[in-house]
Amino acid sequence: MSLSRIILSSGRLVELSALSMSSTYGGMLEGYPCKPVNMMRTKNLLYRAGQEYPGTPAHLVPPAVERPDPTPRAFGPVEVLPAVACLGLFRSAVISPEHDPVLYRSALVVAWFQPAPTVPSDEDADETLRALEWEALAEDHEL
Repeated sequence: MSLSRIILSSGRLVELSALSMSSTYGGMLEGYPCKPVNMMRTKNLLYRAGQEYPGTPAHLVPPAVERPDPTPRAFGPVEVLPAVACLGLFRSAVISPEHDPVLYRSALVVAWFQPAPTVPSDEDADETLRALEWEALAEDHEL
């Protein structure tokens, strides 16, 4: 059973099989949101993808960044990512016509950021999430 289903811009139906969410800046004791911190957060999210789903390709949806204060600071101006970091395992029908559609499925781990802790679904899914180029990013796996 899937958590939700999304129809991508290409028309492909993908199912969200697993989802983990965390606070983007949870546990940050000092400093402020800036480009170096955000790079560290996104790299950590992709690292987690590889640890939790080894053998499945991972993709980071480029996050929207807010710049509420352009004042120069020690590590650059303030740059804020959306509040919730998400890691989801998506599955769909096979990509390669050479694979038996009964024995194979395609899969992709997707990392993205969103403003609220909601499960993306067809109607609510962000446009950048629906714009995934599944055929180029996902891989077929034998069941």
